[in-house]
Amino acid sequence: MSAAGVVSDLRARFGPAVLAEQVTRDSFPTLWIATDAAPAVHRFLKHEIEQPFRMLADLWAIDETARQHRDGQPPSGVTVASHLISHDRNADIRLKVPLEADYPRAQSIAGVFPNAEWYEREAFDMFGVEFVGRPHHLRILLPPGWEGHPMRKDQPGRATERAPFNMTAALFDAKEHALAANPQAFGLPTQRDGVELMILNYGPHSMATHGVFRVVLALDGEEIVAARPDIGFHHRGAEKMAERQNWHSFLPYTDRVDYLGGVMGELPYLQAVEKLCGITVPDRAMMVRVMLSEFFRIMNHLLFYGTMAQDTGAMSPVFYMFTDREHAYRVIEAITGARMHPCFFRIGGLSMDLPVGWEQMVRDFLDWMPSRLDDYDGMVLRNEIFRARTVGVAEYDTAVALDWGVTGPGLRATGLGWDLRKARPYCGFENFEFDVPVGVRGDCFDRTKVRVEEMRQSLRIIRQCVDNMPAGPIKADHPLTTPPPRERMLHDIESMIHHFVGTSWGPVVPVGEATGQVETVRGLTQFSLISDGETASYRTRIRTPSFPHLQMISAVAPGMMVADLVAYLGSIDYVMSDVDR
Repeated sequence: MSAAGVVSDLRARFGPAVLAEQVTRDSFPTLWIATDAAPAVHRFLKHEIEQPFRMLADLWAIDETARQHRDGQPPSGVTVASHLISHDRNADIRLKVPLEADYPRAQSIAGVFPNAEWYEREAFDMFGVEFVGRPHHLRILLPPGWEGHPMRKDQPGRATERAPFNMTAALFDAKEHALAANPQAFGLPTQRDGVELMILNYGPHSMATHGVFRVVLALDGEEIVAARPDIGFHHRGAEKMAERQNWHSFLPYTDRVDYLGGVMGELPYLQAVEKLCGITVPDRAMMVRVMLSEFFRIMNHLLFYGTMAQDTGAMSPVFYMFTDREHAYRVIEAITGARMHPCFFRIGGLSMDLPVGWEQMVRDFLDWMPSRLDDYDGMVLRNEIFRARTVGVAEYDTAVALDWGVTGPGLRATGLGWDLRKARPYCGFENFEFDVPVGVRGDCFDRTKVRVEEMRQSLRIIRQCVDNMPAGPIKADHPLTTPPPRERMLHDIESMIHHFVGTSWGPVVPVGEATGQVETVRGLTQFSLISDGETASYRTRIRTPSFPHLQMISAVAPGMMVADLVAYLGSIDYVMSDVDR
């Protein structure tokens, strides 16, 4: 990855508006810029340089008021950070804007990157940041009547720190009324060409929304004139939890951000922690991480494949595919001891080594799956009804996908073969032979076909893991790895003390900032961590792919029929915990 020349270009163009360059553990530059210059700087990076940074991958806020170690950083009470990606350069850059603590106000960049709309709403919701240039500030993850901004450091992190909550009938009615679909609040039109439009609450309690989620639609008959996604029904405060858990005990929560991705959610978090600690993961542990991650890619895509067929009218495939998933679950359970949420990875490696007999179980699955996928091609992909429901439906091109922050199969279906496992290999992916499937039209059919082919590529990767699994340790020999090897803990008192402190108190991670990035089942999942030299994270930012994917509905849905919206939502393959966190 290289952003060579970009920093000097920014300094030459914007001069004193570039306040400082921050040293982090990341391979990309982090620049502080003046608040008023933010829109111009973002516009410059997106439109005015060669190989531009066309995607806003993330935007979030940081409450700096309780932070002790900020060497080399400008004064700031609340910081707004944005993370940009250039696919042409295969490079990233992070920009930070310092704001006041008591009344944080920033310049909106939604006019440059349309997907900044939801990210700015989230920064307002969680931190109280107001963005100049926005017509209004609405909460996005919390209910309309919520008081305060919970990610600020003066806000409690546990329910026991608040007064007991009492849900009265009057309060219940008030909260229900606040969630009513008000067209004006959602910015929905009520008429078109003099014809009154019907306002429809699509969800949140609907099988077709694949979770507790709603889209408020303005309809002219069956045609969608406008659509406004509404999220937050599943919000659990995962980032706030990271501030109250120690570095090790937060791991089980990472499995539950995308509860269908299994161990994949652990990887970007551990990548960032291991960067901060200077830990090198042993080869055997890295290959086991790859093998299990690809197992969960197949598991997720099988669930997607079956339910996508069901959404378009086919009932049988999902039952066959659940048989395949159970076969794979037996392998995962034998290796990790769990099914959906294994929490099998650890700082520096794995929780335990592979069990006796694992190889034959994996090979049996590898022999089982290919013919099953061939059968499903005839049941689904070559089915005339499925093709009629998906070909040309909810189509968008690469430029639109980048504008809205789309990653993963949704981006590759447009023809751009961007996959972090190839572009920025991690866990030794550079040593594996596999292809990156791409589509042509970027429609529902291509998004399905790309995922089907990804399952075949995952089978290739898993077979290479089995054939080339190295011997050796499954955990790094490093003092911050938790817990230390049990045989050493039983041998000397120093290791026993370290084991006790590490498991009860947790490791003290060195001061700094680091980012982990992984190509999960849905696309780019990114953990951006700040350590202030304590036993817990000062700030954990979780960038999930489903969040921008749902935001894009408002741009793609108009002009579609309501029945097509069902197919479109299924083709996104989102998980609401991945959206709401």
